[in-house]
Amino acid sequence: MNNNFHIALIQMTSTWDERKNLELAIGYIREAACAGARFILTPEMTNILDNDRKRILLNTHFESDDPSLKAFLLLAAELNVWLLIGSLAIKGPNNKLYNRSFLITPNGEIKTKYDKIHMFDVELGGGESYKESRLYTSGNKAQFTDTDFGRLGMTICYDMRFPDLFRALAQKGVKIFSVPSAFTKVTGEAHWHSLLKARAIETGSFILAPAQVGLHGNGRETFGHSLVVNPWGGILSDGKLTEGVLTASLNLEEADQARARIPSLSLNQAFEVCGP
Repeated sequence: MNNNFHIALIQMTSTWDERKNLELAIGYIREAACAGARFILTPEMTNILDNDRKRILLNTHFESDDPSLKAFLLLAAELNVWLLIGSLAIKGPNNKLYNRSFLITPNGEIKTKYDKIHMFDVELGGGESYKESRLYTSGNKAQFTDTDFGRLGMTICYDMRFPDLFRALAQKGVKIFSVPSAFTKVTGEAHWHSLLKARAIETGSFILAPAQVGLHGNGRETFGHSLVVNPWGGILSDGKLTEGVLTASLNLEEADQARARIPSLSLNQAFEVCGP
């Protein structure tokens, strides 16, 4: 395992047009590989971001037939990189989809996949609301995997509001978390940086959060600000509000140092919840 390695986050503006989204993602991934990144991550809903239920069901595919996934498998092998496709909308049974993240090896094989557990069902006010569970089937398995650069825990967007998920994975030895996102502008301005820094600090882990940015159609706007956060809560890179490639170098010894200084992961204390 290499304690020092170069990573890249892709920040992009996906729309309903799967073909254009794929072309955009491929271009940025190639750019990241040319910059020396050996682990490249794309945001949530890389292949399509659409609020129109009928159209998104028409333009998505089962995993075995998904053209974007096939292209990404070939690309990872061609570039000899680890590739985390933040998530793809993948067809499932009963006219619903999965919000599924894929980790692809430098050999072009699927190493691990993760279905988003926590559905984004919220009422933000001002007429802005989301009910992800109407279209997507939630996962029920927290997922981690070993790579050349360390143990990776896979999450997606709204999962970041559930610290117990991150703690459980960190206690399994995870030192790097992928948090691909399509965070709304409203909640992003209020909570994005604070939540990701908190998850890094609580677990003594690196947080890699590639994000969607800008206007996607049907009035949807995402916050951007793809982030790389170190285990002490410091922001190493911030993608701000533009599409493109964000790079950083990570040293996993920083995770060991943070956990040694504040060993909260190993200090669970039993307690009883009491009330009136």
